[in-house]
Amino acid sequence: MLSGPALSAGKVGSAFVFIAAVSFVLLVIIVGTMILFVVRYRRSKHPEPSPTKENLALEIGWTAVPVLLVMLMFYFGFVDFEYIRNPPKNAMVVDVVGRQWSWLFKYANGKQEDVLRVPVGKPVNLIMTSQDVIHSFFVPAFRIKEDCVPGMKTHLWFQATETGSYQVFCTEYCGQGHSHMRSQVVVMPQADFEKWYSAAEETGTEAQGFNLLKSKGCLGCHTTDGTRKVGPTYKGLFGKTETVTTEGRKRTVTVDAAFIKDYVRNPNVDRIPGYPPIMPKIQVTDQELDKMIAYLKTLK
Repeated sequence: MLSGPALSAGKVGSAFVFIAAVSFVLLVIIVGTMILFVVRYRRSKHPEPSPTKENLALEIGWTAVPVLLVMLMFYFGFVDFEYIRNPPKNAMVVDVVGRQWSWLFKYANGKQEDVLRVPVGKPVNLIMTSQDVIHSFFVPAFRIKEDCVPGMKTHLWFQATETGSYQVFCTEYCGQGHSHMRSQVVVMPQADFEKWYSAAEETGTEAQGFNLLKSKGCLGCHTTDGTRKVGPTYKGLFGKTETVTTEGRKRTVTVDAAFIKDYVRNPNVDRIPGYPPIMPKIQVTDQELDKMIAYLKTLK
């Protein structure tokens, strides 16, 4: 079995190598036979074709060998599919929610993150759904991919064998922010994961505001460090004077608490120059908005 950062990677890799090797050997045999026939039986050497007779052994061979190869490929594919689709009973369950345009990971103890943190060597069962349109959860390093569909649950599991960070992508086109719908699987040593998992959440208003920005998916399109994404950065945003377009007319506004609350409740009514009007509606209470705004005030 080929090695990889997850058990699934090795299984998928082994099946791929087998199919690729068989295809290469068949390519050499078929092309080599074609060249041999072109040279050996060219018209200049055999101007008059001679009759040929059937060859029972040859006909049985070119029927039996492809059937055997196809059945071997089916076997590898079926066994690996059974393995990938059936998680172990002791797997840790994590709920995954895809939404425009970020991922949300919910743990059994109530923790919510925009990054999937897992312990090394522990099977993880992902129970997935979508909040809006069809998304597709893909971890290339682990060779796993599954759709997240609105109104239904899909599942996928893996067991990471190496610590590190591995990219998560959405591979189902889900709107203008599709290319920004990225996250990470952070594989941690067991002790570090248990320490993170059992750590109490910060209770301060600003800390809660930051956690809400993550859990609501805001940081999928916005940053807190001044860098540009599909939406404007939060750094220095609160209190800033902006020119926006509302119903075709330009107007100057101050980004205060009232403006932020109105924009979240009615996204894209005010068009911000340089940014596409693609902000989705998010489900958030007034109390949650107040905490998020309290955090934005700290980003000078």
